Amino acid sequence: MKNCFSVFCILLLLSCNAKKDSAKQTITGNLTANKDTAQKAAVPVADATTILSKKQVPVLCYHHINNSKPGDYVVPPSLFATQLQALADSGYQTILPDQLYNYLTTGTPLPVKAFMLTFDDTDEEQYTIGATEMAKHNFKGVFFIMNISIGRPRYMSKEQIKQLADEGHIIAAHTWDHHRVTEYTTADWDKQLTEAKQKLETITGKPVTYFAYPFGLWKPPAIPELQQRNIKMAFQLSTKPDTTQPLYTVRRMLVPGTWTNDGLFKAMKRTFHL
Repeated sequence: MKNCFSVFCILLLLSCNAKKDSAKQTITGNLTANKDTAQKAAVPVADATTILSKKQVPVLCYHHINNSKPGDYVVPPSLFATQLQALADSGYQTILPDQLYNYLTTGTPLPVKAFMLTFDDTDEEQYTIGATEMAKHNFKGVFFIMNISIGRPRYMSKEQIKQLADEGHIIAAHTWDHHRVTEYTTADWDKQLTEAKQKLETITGKPVTYFAYPFGLWKPPAIPELQQRNIKMAFQLSTKPDTTQPLYTVRRMLVPGTWTNDGLFKAMKRTFHL
């Protein structure tokens, strides 16, 4: 009986020590996690002046890739292929929005000849032709999706959008039905961005944190609406980034279907001051 009591006491002591060790490990783990979180939060984010002083990254914008009459929004498939080949031959490498964001805000290095490929409005040929040509050069791109067109004839299906995301491309928001942001009331944002984001996130299983303004048009009151909906960076067209909100007015260059490869490179240098 005495031996049984001794064994019981030993087991009780071991149990108490184990609980103390476990509690100590939990506290240590929590302190470490809190320290890591604090360190991440302490990483300084560049101000607008610093962001604007950085070397610009070319961001190219495409819409239709087909054999209809070439124009501002229509690039023949053969020309698109030669443009990507010329970019690859010249040493250009694609980057994605997270890389651009980190470069602008914290100075994370980029490839020497970094550029970004973006596509607007959900056209199916961006999947069938665009992504196919990009894969030949290990290029990745950003697809700004207009939700209302998903699954319609000549537009991408949910499955195609999901596949692009699974292959490492970025699926981003381009409003529900392409209404101009400059005409929104506060209520419009719930449909045009909140619902649009949620649908894309359901399709891809990934967060949507980037946005392109329809027609490239924006206005200052739009920026708080984007921020409230966890948009980290927004893209416009043509004009220079805003001096106070450069992350929400990232410049893109529309690539027309009438440029030669030489014309493309000259326009990139002129537009982005390379």
